[in-house]
This record gives sequence, structure tokens and C-alpha cells, in this order.
Amino acid sequence: QVQLVESGGGLVQPGGSLRLSCAASGSIRSSVVMGWYRQVPGKQRELVAIIGSAGSTNYGDSAKGRFTISRDNAKNTVYLQMNSLKPEDMAVYYCYVPLPGRDYWGQGTQVTVSS
Repeated sequence: QVQLVESGGGLVQPGGSLRLSCAASGSIRSSVVMGWYRQVPGKQRELVAIIGSAGSTNYGDSAKGRFTISRDNAKNTVYLQMNSLKPEDMAVYYCYVPLPGRDYWGQGTQVTVSS
């Protein structure tokens, strides 16, 4: 079993920044891919960013240039630094870890961008 615990969501004004964290525990190795997705009501969950164990990254179009994903393999933790936030970034953000046979998701953390 793998547990993913997210933190760092909240309310921020447009143009502001937030940093999300996701700590993974359980049967997980530092070699796994880790990432973030987000979802708004009525829409499909969409990729925000993923990062490989060696630091290779892939970003969704909405995140490019504004968000940065990073990880601490010693802590099995992945981070998402979000800058220049826009109202359209408002969503529930989910931590994601794909493992053989199953994808694991965190419980989600709400990000609200509003003045």
C-alpha cells in the first residue's frame, strides 16, 4: 500500500504563489515517477506536471513557465511551486504516483485563486 498526503493548498490572490507538497509512504521506491494533476467540477482531471526519479520533467500546457515541480527522493516527497497564479488555476490538485498494476492518488488539496 502507498499513502500520499498533500499539503499547501489554500486561498491566494491572482498573481500570487503557492507551494504544494506531497509525501509518499508505504511500499514505494525513490525510482518512481511522481506528479500532480488537477480537476475542476465537470471537467476531466488534467496533467499539471510529472517528474522522474532523476529529475526529468513534463508539464501540462497550463503549467509551463509558471509552475515548477521538484522532488526530494530521500523524503519521497514531491513539490509543486506555483507562481503567477490565475483564477483559471483554481482546482483541486492531486498528487499522483503510478506503480505497476495501480495508480495512486492523494486525497486532493484545494487551490483557490481569488481577489
